[in-house]
Amino acid sequence: MNTHPLSPPWRGAVLEHESMRKHCSWRAGGAARRYFVPADLADLQTFVAQQEPAAALYVTGLGSNLLVRDGGLAATVVHTHGALSGLQLAGASAPGEMTVEAGVAAPKVARTAARHGLEGAEFLAGIPGTVGGALAMNAGCYGSEIWDHVVAVTTIDAAGILHQRAPADYEVAYRHVRLCAPALAGGLQPLAEWFVAARLRFTPGDGERAGLRIRDLLARRIASQPLQQPNAGSVFRNPPGDHAARLIEAVGLKGQIRGGAQISLRHANFIVNLGSATAADIEDLIAEVQATVAARAGIRLEPEVRIVGDRLQ
Repeated sequence: MNTHPLSPPWRGAVLEHESMRKHCSWRAGGAARRYFVPADLADLQTFVAQQEPAAALYVTGLGSNLLVRDGGLAATVVHTHGALSGLQLAGASAPGEMTVEAGVAAPKVARTAARHGLEGAEFLAGIPGTVGGALAMNAGCYGSEIWDHVVAVTTIDAAGILHQRAPADYEVAYRHVRLCAPALAGGLQPLAEWFVAARLRFTPGDGERAGLRIRDLLARRIASQPLQQPNAGSVFRNPPGDHAARLIEAVGLKGQIRGGAQISLRHANFIVNLGSATAADIEDLIAEVQATVAARAGIRLEPEVRIVGDRLQ
């Protein structure tokens, strides 16, 4: 790990050939060509504005939904957790609202909301990632999703310019979020922007009751998920009317091992690193699940996790 040799206009640290296994919850995978940790949002704007227009950027938080292949990633990874860390309650001007930057861990939002007498954020305690990642995939659990609570978002584009966006600017569905704008020829086209903050709204109520719900949710999570082993949370989206874990168990793959990766014996929609898993082990196990469930149940399971980079040659 080497610090970038230049004296750039930004204040954050740029690391060369940084191993992503240290920054992904699976604790597996290759290195990113560059890894940038901004000092704050203004610093991120400066950095992004200095990049070549065609430069590949990947924005990550806690790396809890990411697999970087063993051959590494020929791009710059921007790390938001600990950098974009602002969290502010609106107070009497907008009861129940808070503005949260993208690098804030989702469970912190849940705890802060409860501490200030707000209800409805409790589900965020069960999401092991940042607000930015949750916004990007419409993360949710226990019957709630983050976009149910979005009032507005702030994004940054590839030129480093900030934009204020409304929920109506997005297609939002189960584990799907897509920013669209009218195309010249009609229809919709995606735009390249990343979330840097959101204004969220919850319900003024009983903070003590919200705290009890959080404790109950976390107890259920501890009892049902393999939290003592490196994992990336739920690997597959639940198909309509069914559960990925049920399908995986029904075709006999619970406990299946590929190299150092295993389909969890505690929860079949989790893949755990037994200690020596490569990214290829995990990806091969994902492919085996997809092929087996498709062949035996006629259902194509779609991954929730993001897989990027190159396989080793």
